[in-house]
Amino acid sequence: MRGARMHHVEWARQRCSLIKNRKRISLTMFRPLQLFIGLRYTRAKRRNHFISFISAVSMLGIAVGVMALIAVMSVMNGFQGDLQDRILGMVSHATIQSVGDSIADWQDTLTKAQADPHVLGAAPYIESQVLMQGRRRSGAVIRGVLPEMEPKVSNIADKMGKGHLADLKPGAYGIVLGNELAKPRKSM
Repeated sequence: MRGARMHHVEWARQRCSLIKNRKRISLTMFRPLQLFIGLRYTRAKRRNHFISFISAVSMLGIAVGVMALIAVMSVMNGFQGDLQDRILGMVSHATIQSVGDSIADWQDTLTKAQADPHVLGAAPYIESQVLMQGRRRSGAVIRGVLPEMEPKVSNIADKMGKGHLADLKPGAYGIVLGNELAKPRKSM
């Protein structure tokens, strides 16, 4: 069937010709048949300019639609990448938790996780819900980390506006607050 179709296309190219300005221009110079058909309907004949107008408006509409689609997809793609960087940069991609309260031998678990070739970084943490009180009360999640190991699994050290993650010392009761928690509170 494809061979028969190709035969008809070649026959149409060879037999048809276009007369313009009293010169015969063979259709064989229009190699792609789609180009010939497109040009045929975009250029008007002497008496019917309406078809050319409709064709031009249609092509312009398609071009504007494609441009809008490309712009929206670019914005959404950039937004998605930015959102993933913000969320996944602050939270680990995977966590290991115990069924009970805490992992008894967390150092051994950390060593086993770091031994896996697919694991890029590992760090221990303790997480709990707290009630913070200042001018008003609000709930929060507090997370205890080892400051020297945390940069392996999150980018919180890069996002800190004031202070450094290394300023946290054991027993010194230091805390890192996000912008929203830090604004309404004068003291803790």
